[in-house]
Amino acid sequence: MAEYRPETDFYSSGISGDVSEKAQMAELQTMMAVEQKKAQFMAQVHNFMDVCWDKCVDKPGSKLDSRTESCLVSCVDRFVDTTLIITNRFAQMVQKSSH
Repeated sequence: MAEYRPETDFYSSGISGDVSEKAQMAELQTMMAVEQKKAQFMAQVHNFMDVCWDKCVDKPGSKLDSRTESCLVSCVDRFVDTTLIITNRFAQMVQKSSH
């Protein structure tokens, strides 16, 4: 049986430990950024729902009338279109700044 030598252990060496820690920190930061973006998106959706609800629904009932449904559809469409325009514009700005 081979003798265990800590200096040859990948996880216990200083250099590989630093690399491993840096990789873990980078992965953690990436995961946190993704979760933060998800939270921001959900906050936007909730805000959007509040705005469309207040704008379109006069009095809640068991069914939506055609006017309310049409208003909600239009509100959603405007939200999606606006979000796409802003996202595309932001992507263009990032692309231009990286060149």
